[in-house]
Amino acid sequence: MTGGGGRRALLVVNADDYGLTEGVSEAILHAHRDGVVTSTSVLALSPGFTTSVRWLDDAPDLGRGAHLAAVGEDPPLLSAREVPTLVDKRGRMWSSWRVFLPRAAAGRIDPDDLRREFAAQIEAITSAGVELDHLDTHQNIHLWPMVSDVVLDLGEEHGVRTMRVTRSAERGPVGVTVRRLAVRLEGQLRARGWRWPEASTGLDEAGRLEMGAMVAGLARLARTGARTAELATHPGGPGDADRSRYRWSYRWEDEYAALRSATVRTAVTELGFELGTVADLFEEPV
Repeated sequence: MTGGGGRRALLVVNADDYGLTEGVSEAILHAHRDGVVTSTSVLALSPGFTTSVRWLDDAPDLGRGAHLAAVGEDPPLLSAREVPTLVDKRGRMWSSWRVFLPRAAAGRIDPDDLRREFAAQIEAITSAGVELDHLDTHQNIHLWPMVSDVVLDLGEEHGVRTMRVTRSAERGPVGVTVRRLAVRLEGQLRARGWRWPEASTGLDEAGRLEMGAMVAGLARLARTGARTAELATHPGGPGDADRSRYRWSYRWEDEYAALRSATVRTAVTELGFELGTVADLFEEPV
């Protein structure tokens, strides 16, 4: 896995959903201070955002990006009148990518609505004093071409030029589609001079990335021979009653424990990785 001269590959361990609840944000910060988390992606529209965004001031070495959302349980920042194609009749966002993407494919999502809402989310994060080093999306909808176009334009407006390229090893139709869209997104990023981790994992195991799965995922990343890689995770502390509104069946506590474990830290070292943030991608040769 090490390159010429014994150089280790860069590994970004990103914790998604900062701000989902205060408990999730606390867990991410603990997994950074006591574990291997090097980066997080911030949800501006979730209930825990307003309080926990201030806590990032105490974690200066933690990379931070915007986790832009157009699906899920939380309402948009803008009103239904401002973004009518992003909400249902009750003013709620479409529940998941399984609802959003067919609507986008049918031309029923207005990219201008998406642009306005994503711009509002970025503004909420940056106005809180958070300097962004990457953009990604809740449920990885930025793989879809219309969404990636919007995110790329907004990133360039805000001086952010790094993004996750989500990948899948699944053999079914979802995995095949993800791989095709990932190839397209890579080409788009390359053409516009953006950076991205060459390899990534965490989608297939989302919500169940416990110790064994995490070590196996790191081993898969090592086998790719990539110079840069990303492990996407979803840690959360135990006893967080605020998570009850999110019916994802995620094993947040298991991921939290794994990220703070000596086992995972040892695996990172033995597999030839060096921990870093997305900003470190700009130190890598093109």
